[in-house]
Amino acid sequence: MKDLKFKTNINCGGCVANITPFLDKAAGISEWKVDTGNAQKILTVSTTDLTWEDVIKLVQEAGYKAETL
Repeated sequence: MKDLKFKTNINCGGCVANITPFLDKAAGISEWKVDTGNAQKILTVSTTDLTWEDVIKLVQEAGYKAETL
């Protein structure tokens, strides 16, 4: 299991609600969270299978931006 961390523009509870279906449906994600209190809005994804690029694509599908830390 590895934790991937991303800087995002997911900045409120509504944004988290919008992205939830995209990250919850993804095979290979065991857990995820967004620290909206952090200035960089850090998304942490725990996965065994997904790559950095896979997670970035999921975030982009939901209409948000993500870049690796």
